[in-house]
This record gives sequence, structure tokens and C-alpha cells, in this order.
Amino acid sequence: MMEDALKALRTYFGYDSFRKGQTEMIESILSGRDALGVMPTGAGKSVCYQIPAVLFPGITLVVSPLISLMKDQVDALNESGIPATVLNSTLTGAEMNRRIRDISAGRYKLVYIAPERMESGRFAEWASDLNISFIAVDEAHCISQWGHDFRPSYLSIARLPELIEPRPIVAAFTATATPEVREDIVRRLKLDKPTRVTTGYARENLSFSVLRGVDKRSALASIIRGHAGDAGVVYASTRKEVDECQAFLVRQGIRAGKYHAGLEEEVRAEAQEAFLRDDIQVMVATNAFGMGIDKSNVRYVVHYNLPKNVEAYYQEAGRAGRDGDPGQCVLLYSPQDVVTQKFLIEQGEGDEERKMTSYKQLNDMVQYVYTSECLQQAIVSYFGDTCEPCGQCGNCLDTREKVDITEASKVVFACVSAMRQRFGVSMTAKVLKGAGDAKIRDYGFDRLPVYGRMNSRTEKDISGLIHALVAQGFLRLSDTAYPVVMLTSRVRQAIDDGERIYRRAEEPVPESSAKSSSGRRGSAAAGSVASLGAEGEALFAKLKALRKTIADRERVPPFVIFHDATLREMCVVRPATENAMRSVKGIGDAKYAKYGREFLEQIQNH
Repeated sequence: MMEDALKALRTYFGYDSFRKGQTEMIESILSGRDALGVMPTGAGKSVCYQIPAVLFPGITLVVSPLISLMKDQVDALNESGIPATVLNSTLTGAEMNRRIRDISAGRYKLVYIAPERMESGRFAEWASDLNISFIAVDEAHCISQWGHDFRPSYLSIARLPELIEPRPIVAAFTATATPEVREDIVRRLKLDKPTRVTTGYARENLSFSVLRGVDKRSALASIIRGHAGDAGVVYASTRKEVDECQAFLVRQGIRAGKYHAGLEEEVRAEAQEAFLRDDIQVMVATNAFGMGIDKSNVRYVVHYNLPKNVEAYYQEAGRAGRDGDPGQCVLLYSPQDVVTQKFLIEQGEGDEERKMTSYKQLNDMVQYVYTSECLQQAIVSYFGDTCEPCGQCGNCLDTREKVDITEASKVVFACVSAMRQRFGVSMTAKVLKGAGDAKIRDYGFDRLPVYGRMNSRTEKDISGLIHALVAQGFLRLSDTAYPVVMLTSRVRQAIDDGERIYRRAEEPVPESSAKSSSGRRGSAAAGSVASLGAEGEALFAKLKALRKTIADRERVPPFVIFHDATLREMCVVRPATENAMRSVKGIGDAKYAKYGREFLEQIQNH
């Protein structure tokens, strides 16, 4: 069974072995069991359903949330010699009818559909007559109301397998899901005793950093210039922020596109296509852009504003380095970002329980910003997993001195207690600063022993200290629109045990750190990028140019032809024969037949 799977992997995708987690998922699906795969972006989730689809009789339905993802994957499959198609709202009536006839005639192995189509009784009736052996649900966290991208249309997916005889195998895939969301996926999709595969959340090729208190525009321009020639995505929270940020970059001489829901659909499509085809290298966007974008050579992702939660952040940041090569993820933070996210929560849909969950998730995101531990560890821990310190994130590389803040922390604890744990970070900071606000006098806080005990500090500094104590678990914030600061049991334990509390020195970020966050690709980057040498990089540039020419000719994105990693291996191996070229990872039979000779000739001419 797995011998056939390995043969298909070699034939269609040009690889000789499966990655971590893929073998278990594919083996389970091929044996007829339902499955749930939680695998980070870049781990090869799509192969886990594409290989079984090739080997199964009949049709595999792939439920996917975005048109762009469907198109990219269908283009890539057809380029690899696997017949695939898509049914979505971009098709004309005549084209839709033609594809439906071809699907009914068994001319495709994979059919990509949007979840909204599953809500149609007419579609379900037609699909129940097809020879469907397998249904793959991508971005499965969208089915959970506690997931970060809940889509009500996903709730209709579970009905279709019950209408098909015999019931097809169902497998669900997602990159990020907390334990609660994983259980929700299994329950709502009615997965039957599924095999569960979680490959771990750590992305070893990504370096994370958080920059607080910097000039965001200068930092952004510096990061992009440090990645000259690389593809990157800049995420902002609002349409206005996207417009202003993109205009700033253009004024700086940086060619950048923009994408948000306020633009005409045609304008959005043109911008996305230009980015996918490498006609522009930088895209500034809201989170409306990118879910499911299959572009493999994004080298950096910058969050210009704080995302709404850790799940969304990791999904979006994880669009860097999908090809396994190094990627850089930078979050630029200011307290105003929290105000913006609270506004978006209040304006959003959902009942009070849903909003409370959103506020809790936002608090977790702020806690990430202020943590002093390894940033990769902090993310992985959020999802209930563990990993070793990455050694390449902003915190792991932070050389600033650790300062003993025990006495200052005790003052904060005393203030929170004296205020009866009923007020937020801002009010607590004002009392400690000794501010003269009328509200402070009204509550009598100006008569507290702790009033003004930190008058030599700014309110911003005191707020940062409070958030740092939240990140270390001494304080917590309530899950409300206006969160109040509360003590945790760890405070009493720390005081009783005489524990010392430390924090990184709060001087402005050293210039060297800022530069490392803008120009450094991470320690993992040095080997893969520098190992080619100047002459190898020259060949790599020629191969990229050839790939772009072919992609324009074939009207597909360049990464659909070959990934950057495949081109780099060509530069290392320097194949001179057909057999040598076929041994390069990522070159299957169909792609060699189409493009192998052109790339061989380019290498030989070089």
C-alpha cells in the first residue's frame, strides 16, 4: 500500500520519501480510516490527501475556503500530471456545466469546491450519484466557533458523506488548532474514530521577533530593504492602515501592492495575481489576504499591527518559508493596536460568549508580545505542545541584561490588591505614577500607601512592567472588553518562597537588535542562502528568470513550475543528464517532460 504511495510521490511530485506525519496520515486514509491532521504550514498537508486521491478509484472532493488556494493547487496538480478541477463562483454558467459533465464522466481525480457549495441541496443530490471515495476538508479549524476563522458554511460539510453510499473516507486538515478546536472538528465533521496526527507546531526554519516602541514605518522600510528581491507580506489591521502603509512604501521607492475587502474585486484579483507571479515582491494587506495562498517563496512576513489572536498570527506569519527555506516573522507593536482590536471585536458578529473568547485570545496575544521566553516556545506552548528554545528568535538572541525587578513587582502586587483587583492596566499605572486624575481622587486611590510609589517612571513604562508580569504568570487579565488586573496564586508562592523576579532591561531596543530584526534572515538562513556562493547565486538568478518566462508563457505562478528549493538544488547538483535532473527533489515525470530540457540547457549554457 505504502509502496504505491511512494511510487506516486516520486512520479508526480519528484520526492523519494515522505515528511514527518505524512506517512501515518496517508497510511490511515489508504486503509479506509477517517483522519485529523494538525500540521504546520509547510509540512505538506496537501500531499496527505493528493496521494490517496491518485490511488483511490473515483473522485476525491477537496473542500477549500478560498478561490486563490483552489486555483493554485489545481494549477500545480495539472502541471504534475494529475487531472484536477475546481467548481467555484468564478466560472461562467457554460463552463460550470461543462466541468460538471466532465466530473460525472470521471475525467478528474480531484475536484476542489468551496464550503458554501455544500449548502446546496441540488449539489448534494448530484454529488451523491458520483463515485466519491474520499472527502478532504482543508483549513478545518473554520468549522469551530472557537477557531479564529469560523465560517458557518463549514457546518454543512458533515451532511454530504451521509448521502453517499458507501460512505467516503473523510479527513480534516489544519495548521493550527488548540485542543478544544481539535475536539470541535472531530465532533462537527462526525469523523469516525479518526487517526489523529499532530506533527508539532514548531517551524524550525522561521525566526520570530517582536519590536516594541519603535518607529513602525522606519522599521518596516528597513526590513523590506534588508530583503531586497525577496517576496514578503505586510499585514495591517484596517483598510485605512493598509492604504497608508502601501502609499508610504511606494513613496520610499518600494514597489508594493495592496489587498483588502474595500477594493474592487477586479483590483484585488490583479494585485494578488501580480504577487503570485512575482511581478511585485511586496503585498500590504488585511487578513482578508493570504488564507490558503500557496506561494512557497515568501521570505518574510511583517505584522504592522497586533493580530487578533495567536492562532491568526501563527497562520499568517507561517506563510513565510513554506518551501522549507528560512523565513523571518516580525511583529511591530504599539499599545494603540490593542484599542483597534477591541473596536473590531465590538463591531464584529457573535454573542457575548464569543466576544469573551475573543477578548481572552487578544489578552493571550498581548502576553506573547511581552514574554521574555523563546518566542517559538511561547507559540508552541499556546497550542499545548513543547519544543526546545529555537536559538534564533528575537528573545533568544536578545543580549540585553536581565534586571532584578522583584521589589518593583511587589509594589505592583500591593497596588493591584489595594485596588481590590477591579481596575485595568492603565488605572493601575496611573495610581503607581501618582497621577492627579479626578477619578483617582473619587475612588480615594490618592490615599493608598502605594500611590505615587513609581513617580520616577512614565505610565508607559509602568504599563509595560504590568504586562511583563502578566506574561510571566504573576498577574492575569480578565476576559472582558475592559480587562481588569488580577493576582494569581503564583504571587503568594513567590513571596513565600522568596523568589526573585527578572526582566530584560527596558532601555530602547539597541540599534544592533533592530538591524538584526530587519536584515537578518535568522541563523537557519545562512547555510541555505550563502552556501551557493556568488557564482551559484548567479546561476540561481538565471534559473529564476527562466522560470518566470515559462510561468508567463503557461499563465501560472512561478512556484507552480518549480519551488525555489528545487532551483537551489539544481545550482548545487548542476545536473548534466536527464537522470541527474530527475534526481533533483521536486521534479516529477510530468514536469521533467515539460520543462526539464529547458533548465538543463540553461545550466549547461551557464
